[in-house]
Amino acid sequence: MLEESTTPLVQAHDLVMFDLDGVVYVGGHAVDGVGERIDRIRRTGRHVAFVTNNASRTPDQVARKLRGVGVEATASDVVTSAQAAARLLAEQHGTGARVLVLGGEGLRVALVDAGLEPVTDADGAVAVASGYGPDVRWRDIMRVATLVRNGLPYVASNADFTVPTPDGLAPGHGVLVRAITGFAGVAATVAGKPERPLMEETVRRVGGERPIMVGDRLDTDIQGAHAVGIPSLLVLTGVTWLEELAAATPGLRPTHLSPTLEGLFEPHPVPTVVDRDVRLGGWNGRVETGRLHVTGDGDDADWWRVAVTACWLHLDTTGTPADVSDTTPPAPVRTLGAE
Repeated sequence: MLEESTTPLVQAHDLVMFDLDGVVYVGGHAVDGVGERIDRIRRTGRHVAFVTNNASRTPDQVARKLRGVGVEATASDVVTSAQAAARLLAEQHGTGARVLVLGGEGLRVALVDAGLEPVTDADGAVAVASGYGPDVRWRDIMRVATLVRNGLPYVASNADFTVPTPDGLAPGHGVLVRAITGFAGVAATVAGKPERPLMEETVRRVGGERPIMVGDRLDTDIQGAHAVGIPSLLVLTGVTWLEELAAATPGLRPTHLSPTLEGLFEPHPVPTVVDRDVRLGGWNGRVETGRLHVTGDGDDADWWRVAVTACWLHLDTTGTPADVSDTTPPAPVRTLGAE
């Protein structure tokens, strides 16, 4: 269930780790107010990190995009799944090891920075590393799949099954990982969220002893926070909405929930439960005959806390998600430039 914070949430943490797409920006547009809110965090002396599963871009390229949408950032603020994968390979195989690369510039640069030698020729390679790359060719995928099947160790930057594009969701790097591992009959070592390496790499590079993960996806950001035992804040500016939350099992549930990043600067009350009634801030929610009902009036964030608590109580009791098809949440959060 959600956890309480009686003081503004950010006060309990010295490192705030932000997912990018859906939290800081959507496509080419900043989420409303994000630049000013991140500046507020920095003015308190706290560390800020931008954490991405996208292995195709270098930290410098990511930082340039952030500055382009009005968010101050340097390459040292950015941690990528490619960097986490490179550290895994360097620890396993040592400096100078040859690693066969299937991916883009971000992965190659990360390997070089970790003291490894990225190669396109399998001769002498001790492992394969893959990451999202728009120019990866099918013949190279076939060759890597055969090598992995024959025993070459395989590290994947991430296993995201989808990637957002201007045209909607498209197949992500996880589709390639599934193709290789399905053919080879082996499991890849995955560096990105929700696995531990990227989360641990972020703390190692940026610093902080009391981190919190801020994300918009349950199966990467929130599950990744659970994997390393740190709190999380789910914001509703990205892909997660009521349907996904209603079906979330404990390992996918955020510690805290807010419609926007303003939730970092606010206390987080939790609902009270009396019988099947869930109450907070003028709202009352319950699941009856399998359907969620929320009545009353009050703050939008409290509406969401009531709704998800009622849904999770029902899911934990019955094993079946509540029907939320007739429930209308508060108006969705708008982003700058979004249609």
